[in-house]
Amino acid sequence: MEIEQRNVLNKWTEYTLTNDHGISISLLNYGATITKWLAPDQNGNLKNIVLSYDDYEMYEENPLFLGAVIGRVAGRIKESTFSIGNNTYNLEKNDGQHHLHGGSKGLHHHLWEATSFAKENAVSVKMKTKANRSEDGYPGNVDIIVTYTLSNDNQLTIEYEGHPNQETPIALTNHTYFNLTGNAKQTAENHHVTFTSSKMLELNSDLIPTGQLLDASNTFDFTQGRTLKEGMLSKHEQHQIAGGGYDHYFIFDENPTIQVVEPQSGRRLLIETNQPGMILYSGNNIDDQVQVNQQTGKKYLGVCFETQAHPASLHGAPLPPILTSQRYYQRTTYTVLTS
Repeated sequence: MEIEQRNVLNKWTEYTLTNDHGISISLLNYGATITKWLAPDQNGNLKNIVLSYDDYEMYEENPLFLGAVIGRVAGRIKESTFSIGNNTYNLEKNDGQHHLHGGSKGLHHHLWEATSFAKENAVSVKMKTKANRSEDGYPGNVDIIVTYTLSNDNQLTIEYEGHPNQETPIALTNHTYFNLTGNAKQTAENHHVTFTSSKMLELNSDLIPTGQLLDASNTFDFTQGRTLKEGMLSKHEQHQIAGGGYDHYFIFDENPTIQVVEPQSGRRLLIETNQPGMILYSGNNIDDQVQVNQQTGKKYLGVCFETQAHPASLHGAPLPPILTSQRYYQRTTYTVLTS
């Protein structure tokens, strides 16, 4: 196992973790961002299974949030405001009237302090930053640590830790887009996804949760597995609101495990987490304004599995709360397998 690091654009450092099986994951200390993930197909061919900008300068703006850690609150906060007790907090409106992914000073725009280290059968990068009220408008400050660990079991574990100095909302996730074909000439529409969730959040036309929980039925029922294409082609109102696909929060039933299979390459991805749910986002807004993986961007080129708690709880949705004054800790583990 090894850790390599290189200077990027004379302002950032990229760390590459490689295990004994040749799987490697590259991480940028700007945005604590996954920039590349090389994994074998069923014939042993190593290919990049995540979307990456061709031009590293794009990570500074990162319009698609590719690979970045999102927070201090991931997702949309309705009308960019919320209250704690008698205090009301007004946040930046960066998505119409709403607040998205921590705003323009969110964690995806932080330069993180990074250190790498090796331990038995694993290599890690630990990244640290601080979310300051003076920058993002949320109450209090939060010291945040995100640790990426690649093991010889072909597992990447992301651990999220936060230490707030007063009660504040925290909901962190990673916004990596997967394309398990390893070939960005193909979309993710044939990825076959399985997980157990009986409830999902209804969205309005602004992609803001209405606060109502819907039964995850028809093209939103992944219990027996289905291809993403089924939702992309569906005329269901919720699919149409999301731009023809998925951008929805699913509440996990017990023992959440997501399995993603790409039949042509034979790659399988298992995702395990202690988070209460996830936003499944099928890349509906990717367009030709970006160059990724040596291709012009296009709709559905990648899919995100954003394991997280949801900020709709701030406005009364029946979800686990994201307000905390205590240590925050969450983790998600990704295992890459082949058929």
